[in-house]
Amino acid sequence: MVRTVRPLLCAAALLFTGCSSGDPTGANGLRVLFVGNSLTYTNDLPAMVATFAESEELAFGYKTIAFPNYALQDHWYHSDARSELSEGNWDFVVMQQGPSSLPENQESLRFWAAKFADEARLYGTEPALYMVWPADVNSATFPAVVDSYTLAADAVAGLLLPAGAAWLAAWNLDASLPLYGPDGFHPSETGTYLAALAVFAGLTGSSPVGLPSTLELPAGGLTIPASRARLLQDATASVLSGP
Repeated sequence: MVRTVRPLLCAAALLFTGCSSGDPTGANGLRVLFVGNSLTYTNDLPAMVATFAESEELAFGYKTIAFPNYALQDHWYHSDARSELSEGNWDFVVMQQGPSSLPENQESLRFWAAKFADEARLYGTEPALYMVWPADVNSATFPAVVDSYTLAADAVAGLLLPAGAAWLAAWNLDASLPLYGPDGFHPSETGTYLAALAVFAGLTGSSPVGLPSTLELPAGGLTIPASRARLLQDATASVLSGP
């Protein structure tokens, strides 16, 4: 379920938490809890999403709970994600773990996403699945990653945020795009920008086309060349519009 965000005269103050916690802002706007691992916090994807919201004059409050190598099962038992959900401050919980391409990992993603979805809905929060991507050396498993997150979102009747599919669509337009970072798994800034487009557009129902290519983030400024940004936006829009 996508909720309409009411435009305000100015965007609400945004909370930048990295892997820590704090109080959300965004009253009368959209409030999002991000639960994941380094694929969420590398290059601060939530901050990029918040900056897109600010550019659209949408109030957006968020918190990030993300730790290295965490799966949803780890968050269920070992982090404060469930405690945050119990506060009832959130419109969406955006869940992410690793690529989850192997059958046992697909099963784990569906099982723990369902546990979190049930918990979230007790407090009026809707679940969303942030689809990621495999390591470059495992690129042949990309279809399994897409299927895994799609099935998990279907299983919990949640929102699918198809960042991984947007990566594939962008490469179909330009195979030279540097979406991976140096380790061939975590995203480059361009890869995170593309993922943030998919997350923002999915959460808000807004078009990614026309979003800014220059962003002011907590760690500093980011500029994607305008022509490349438009290609990434078009790729995201094509995925979100369906076949």
